[in-house]
Amino acid sequence: MSDIIRRDPRAEWIARNRLHPLHAAMQTQQTRWMGPYGLIRKNPHAIAAGFIGPSGLKRIDRSGAQQGTAIGGRRTAAAEVQLPLHQVADPAFYIAVVPDMVGGRLGSHDCDLLGLARSLAGSDGAVLAVVFGEHKENHFSTAGVDRLLVIEGEAFEGYVPDSRTGGGELGRRLGAALGERPATRVWQIKDGQCIGRAGAGQQDLQRGLPRLILAAAECAEPVSETRHEALPVELSTGVARSLSRIEDLGPVAVDPASIAMAEAEFIVSGGNGVKDWELFHRATVALGATEGASRVAVDDGFMPRNRQVGATGTWVTARVYVAVGISGAIQHLQGIGACDKVVAINMDPGCDMIKRADLSVIGDSAAILQALIEAVDNYRSGAQRDAA
Repeated sequence: MSDIIRRDPRAEWIARNRLHPLHAAMQTQQTRWMGPYGLIRKNPHAIAAGFIGPSGLKRIDRSGAQQGTAIGGRRTAAAEVQLPLHQVADPAFYIAVVPDMVGGRLGSHDCDLLGLARSLAGSDGAVLAVVFGEHKENHFSTAGVDRLLVIEGEAFEGYVPDSRTGGGELGRRLGAALGERPATRVWQIKDGQCIGRAGAGQQDLQRGLPRLILAAAECAEPVSETRHEALPVELSTGVARSLSRIEDLGPVAVDPASIAMAEAEFIVSGGNGVKDWELFHRATVALGATEGASRVAVDDGFMPRNRQVGATGTWVTARVYVAVGISGAIQHLQGIGACDKVVAINMDPGCDMIKRADLSVIGDSAAILQALIEAVDNYRSGAQRDAA
């Protein structure tokens, strides 16, 4: 018998063709890969030996303590594993971190930034997280925060990063006020040197460690092996009184239809699966979303050309993107690649948009849109009754 390994052209073709029904079954699940900044990233969902930590995240089992004991050949329920507590009673210095806190919670970039600060603090220093206004985060301790300073009330009530660069804008202003040249787009710190990207991401610049760092995404691994105290701290009375007072007048009402597609935060797009466009328009108005469309909907005359989303239209970076009746052509998927959360409403559970979506709703688009309108109306009427 020959030991020659022969190629299977059909299997190779299926592996390349992501539209083939057998394509997903032939893909191997990666447990680790190299990120864009040279760091090895791990996929906790692909690791069998794990447990759910106190923050609700799956943790990697390195001790074997939570595997349980076998009874009759069957594994018992996993024992609860408590992460070790890291305490800094009298910090020699602080590493201050200002997370973006989009939506009042720590994002993936925030957790990476806290992981970088934790590595810089070492055993003698403490990580100080500075949060402006109210927040909804309850897991600062598992993110690596030793001390927590919440500036609220009449000082900086309702602070929100005023640009897409988030805290980068605040960091540049702080650098100008301090006369400090910050290190920007830093993706690695090693041996007292920080390395940042330059030249449209094609070059690396290395410099000494400054007092102010503007870190890029995936700058470090987030903290996952320890719990921290996250002790609340307060500003001294003199410092608090010296802060300028800002009054939060609330968000300014803006017509979603007047927002440029590239700047919209919440987009609802319609495609070939939308049969009742009048209902679609009413739903976007009720949700307060900016309208978008697929190329098919634009070519058929249901939506104007400036509302087309995709590689042949407008590349969007919405925080929430709802695709109604859009199957997911490759050009459309390219245009929504930078969106944070994608919701798909479609009748076909096997379409590419369903595979791309973070949340999928399988059903008739007209019935789902009508249910959304009723849910929004009920919520608003209930809020009005509570206010009265």
